[in-house]
Amino acid sequence: MTNLRMGIAAVILSLGAVGCQNKVHDENVALHRQNRELQSQLSDTQGKLRTAPDPAQLQAMQQEIQMRDQKISELQTQLQQPAPGQQSDLGLSGIEVTRDEKAGTVTVNVPGDVLFTSGKAEVKDSAKATLNKIVSAIKKEYPNKKVFIDGYTDADPISKTKDKWEDNLDLSAARARSVCSYLLSQGLNAKNIAPRAMGSTNPKTSKDRSRRVEIVVATIG
Repeated sequence: MTNLRMGIAAVILSLGAVGCQNKVHDENVALHRQNRELQSQLSDTQGKLRTAPDPAQLQAMQQEIQMRDQKISELQTQLQQPAPGQQSDLGLSGIEVTRDEKAGTVTVNVPGDVLFTSGKAEVKDSAKATLNKIVSAIKKEYPNKKVFIDGYTDADPISKTKDKWEDNLDLSAARARSVCSYLLSQGLNAKNIAPRAMGSTNPKTSKDRSRRVEIVVATIG
């Protein structure tokens, strides 16, 4: 009986030892897994730190970008100050303006299709905003200077509107007077402004470009 009890106790102790060993094994496995996860997270963090820019480098990059932006701005300013004979903006975005230092003139070229309906001489309502910009620029930059309104046409003979205009010179005169009248209504001095009929003289590279009104400001005298 005593031997039986001792045998049973030995079996129980053996099973308990096995259970403890399994528990320790499982804990070890879990600890290894957790350790691998932590090592992976640490590696990722170290990689991010290596790829992140140094604060001093980041500041240097920002300064370089600012310097480039400043250079671009300076170049744009220089481009807006053209040499004689080249295109000039003069605050008139989208409007062709040229300067002739030798002649002492600034010329604003407004296409005929912007100003007028085909065959007509009345200024279109849609063109008045453009003419208003020109008036403002003249008042600001060239007050009291002589202004000539030159009307031009293409070289095609008048046909469809023969009942209105005798010839191209007649049409160009009517269009120059029409623009002149509008500029006067916007405050330009009548003593300083005069229309001129140019007809088909001084043609441009195409018929569309030839049909135009040029506002010529005498910058000297």
